[in-house]
Amino acid sequence: MSETEKLQKVLARLGMGSRRQMEDWIQDGRVRVDGRVARLGERVAWRMRIMVDGRPLRRRGGVRSPRRILLYHKPVGEVTTRSDPAGRPTVFEHLPRIKNGRWIAVGRLDVNTCGLLLFTTDGELANRLMHPSSRLAREYAVRIYGEVTPSMIARLEQGVVLEDGRAAFDRIEGLSESRAANGWYRVRLSEGRRREVRRLWESQGVRVSRLIRLRFGPARLPPGLRQGQIRELDGAEMARLYRAVNLDPAWPRRRVAHG
Repeated sequence: MSETEKLQKVLARLGMGSRRQMEDWIQDGRVRVDGRVARLGERVAWRMRIMVDGRPLRRRGGVRSPRRILLYHKPVGEVTTRSDPAGRPTVFEHLPRIKNGRWIAVGRLDVNTCGLLLFTTDGELANRLMHPSSRLAREYAVRIYGEVTPSMIARLEQGVVLEDGRAAFDRIEGLSESRAANGWYRVRLSEGRRREVRRLWESQGVRVSRLIRLRFGPARLPPGLRQGQIRELDGAEMARLYRAVNLDPAWPRRRVAHG
């Protein structure tokens, strides 16, 4: 670690959550440094005492918790939160327990969407994977109820205006011969706005009857991984994810040089 570093980056790298989540925690007064309430953006040195929700953060003399990444095949019906007021099952209930840090979900899938969901103990990696500037490709299989025409596909690839701005698919590929109701398509886009795939199709007067995420950046849903199952990435697979967002998988953390 450098002599000083931004507090939210320290917390994220130690697996407390994504950098954005840590910024929220600091603003909410949940973090203290040397006995005082922390300020967003302040820099900390290794010798400083950090507490989160009243509990001291153990950094074990600079040794970081092992970095891990999981692939999870999320079923329909589970929510991507740690707890749900309505009592619905959550994706975190199935994850292996860890002694230090916590699992961080890389983005979300809504309750009616199934497929690939990534988890990591590295908050800095999670932040990079989710940040809009990374523009990692997301790929989905989608079943559409309603007639899909060539002009509709052209509009969706050129871009349409949604309530939160212009959006478009990078690519749409038909997976079934018939253009009747309930045809399957593979779509790809490079951002992860809330319910974006569904909203894009709905803007054309059709309905998504099933949605499965197949890929997030270089990570793909393994063909044999059944719903509710987990597979942990090996070192080479992890390295591909780190490099996809310009991070060196080796400690100390360095930016990967391009060119």
